[in-house]
Amino acid sequence: MSQPHVIPLYRQDDSHPQARVCAACEVRRSALFGALDEAGLDRIHSHIASLTVPPGETIYQRGEMGAAVYTVRSGVVRFERVTEHGDRRIVRLAGPGDLIGQESMVRRVHGDDAVACTDVELCRIPCHLLTDMSAREPALLHELMSRWQNALDAAETWVTDLTTGPARRRVLRLLLKLSDYANTQGEIWLPSRDEMGAMLDMSVETASRLISALRRDGVLQTPGLRTVRVEREVLLGILAVEDN
Repeated sequence: MSQPHVIPLYRQDDSHPQARVCAACEVRRSALFGALDEAGLDRIHSHIASLTVPPGETIYQRGEMGAAVYTVRSGVVRFERVTEHGDRRIVRLAGPGDLIGQESMVRRVHGDDAVACTDVELCRIPCHLLTDMSAREPALLHELMSRWQNALDAAETWVTDLTTGPARRRVLRLLLKLSDYANTQGEIWLPSRDEMGAMLDMSVETASRLISALRRDGVLQTPGLRTVRVEREVLLGILAVEDN
């Protein structure tokens, strides 16, 4: 992981450059500190580290005791573990605006490895800062609880939508999920066939066959090696048929 670039969020004056960075952050309104107004930001007396993590690098490891949570500013993060039988499983994804590593807030070890799927930009927020701020800012405490519930909901949805049912439907649901993380060009990260197998509990051959078929059906356009454009309306139409 690259060395963190520390962004002091305490407003030293009205023109403090990093205060403007925070105020202009593209995901702040949908991220954790979107719950704070300008006065709330002014009361932050610690530092938040800005990290850039390249694809394939681990952000934190399963079994590790963390001291911070992270807001994803851009990119896609996957959470994976190895079963007792040695099988790799990817159990959920996170994207821009999501909060990850919340278990650190209650002194629990991380349950999964968090790995960058793409170039990922993160804000590392120390737990002691959140603990202090939550006591002063009821809106922030409510937002933390809400995001924890969102993470639980996402895990349950992953199990029901992406690991059960027909293989084609699982792939379609995965692409719909990934389309929520599209970049400004409307492109999404396309997992490798091996990664799809680990996400959707299917063979590499099945994943490859289904992706090829979706390209032929016009659901996927391929602008790059690991990026695709999803024709969302076409995808939703096919899913509507699959679900009936």
